[in-house]
Amino acid sequence: VCIHRVRSCSSIRFIKSKYVCVFDKSALKFSHQQRLFRTSAVSCGQIVQFKLSDIGEGITEVTVKEWYIKEGDSVSQFDSICEVQSDKASVTITSRYDGIIRKLHYSIDDIAFVGKPLVDIEIDASKGVASEEDVVETPPMSHEEHTHQEIKGHKTLATPAVRRLAMENNIKLSEVVGTGKDNRILKEDILNYLAKQTGAILPPSPKAEIVPPQRRAEAVPAAPKDKARKIPVPVSRPIAFAGKDKTEPVTGFQKAMVKTMSAALKIPHFGYSDEIDLTQLVQLREELKPLAEIRGVKLSFMPFFIKAASLGLLQYPILNASLDENCQNVAYKASHNIGVAMDTEQGLIVPNVKNVQVCSVFDIAVELNRLQSLGSAGQLGTNDLTGGTFTLSNIGTIGGTYAKPVILPPEVAIGALGKIQVLPRFNSKGEVFKAQIMNVSWSADHRIIDGATMARFSNLWKSYLENPASMLLDLK
Repeated sequence: VCIHRVRSCSSIRFIKSKYVCVFDKSALKFSHQQRLFRTSAVSCGQIVQFKLSDIGEGITEVTVKEWYIKEGDSVSQFDSICEVQSDKASVTITSRYDGIIRKLHYSIDDIAFVGKPLVDIEIDASKGVASEEDVVETPPMSHEEHTHQEIKGHKTLATPAVRRLAMENNIKLSEVVGTGKDNRILKEDILNYLAKQTGAILPPSPKAEIVPPQRRAEAVPAAPKDKARKIPVPVSRPIAFAGKDKTEPVTGFQKAMVKTMSAALKIPHFGYSDEIDLTQLVQLREELKPLAEIRGVKLSFMPFFIKAASLGLLQYPILNASLDENCQNVAYKASHNIGVAMDTEQGLIVPNVKNVQVCSVFDIAVELNRLQSLGSAGQLGTNDLTGGTFTLSNIGTIGGTYAKPVILPPEVAIGALGKIQVLPRFNSKGEVFKAQIMNVSWSADHRIIDGATMARFSNLWKSYLENPASMLLDLK
């Protein structure tokens, strides 16, 4: 028997001889049933402190929102470890090593700092992956325990979105066969597994299938809407007076708002307001809404507002520009990345729809549905929240008619949309009719934008919405 090291918990001491020719098996008796001898081939593991790397945008600290692993789990490179929330977006942290998780340095909702240890991972030292300064002492573990951890801690390859889909449908990932690279489980694998369990027939493509519109006789009549005026009600019971002041740190999106608005108020704003007659657009949307629902998309007024703004920006590119800090150069943006202010439980966020200039109204609606779903779940990524060139804020969904929006640097213009009201107006014959009126409030950077330019842009945007058929002439 060739043995480098033999460890015993009873009478046997360490044997460091190069070779032992005679060995009695009866000597291998331990005081604990699960304590077995461990060879050097097993004891070569080192523990690496996996540090939180710089995630960009000048972020120095994040909040741990969810762990995808636990102590004892096996991970591979690029496996998701946790999800963290910065003051700008949610970011999924992935592993740089193959190994076993030995320690989680933070709990849920703890503040993690860039450059500090996030988890401890035991890796194979023979691969020479870790530097000596990152390696900590390896705790003793028997061969039997090591094997048990490898089997019990086996981790299937899947993205957080796929894991969430499986959890929502009560599906164990271990029972799903992955068809991706390295047997990674894809969204299609979950859907196919679910179809086999329920007997449903799923379309071969995950994309929404375009179905021709139904005939009027076959169409399901929509439920009549309650036109009565809604009375605001408190969202919760009043908080009882505790008699003590409460202090909380400014974190998350609120911290980003403090930074952004402090910089924004250094810009000389000027405002411009007008009212828009959306009577024709309201009728058009009512006709297109059922068609969009057939395609699985909720169609609101915002896609029309966004597309009309993009058509206007083609004529007035100065509104889709940015001014450098020294006010010496103006950068005209080729892409129309139009942001939409959203009110979420995490605070005010402004994701943007990319490249609106090449998108259809339906494309914009699809993207808005995606952004709204991610925003409600707090899952918006950095790419969704950065790169905006122009912003629209729809305060009308909550209430109000006029606002004074604040520009989001480095943008130079922003619009706030009020609620749509039924008001009396006169037509060309002097007759009174019911009109669907919406008010808009613009704010612009007066250093490079004058009032006349803002008024002309607003008039063009207004004409597209009051006569939505006119947009067909300029759509590409």
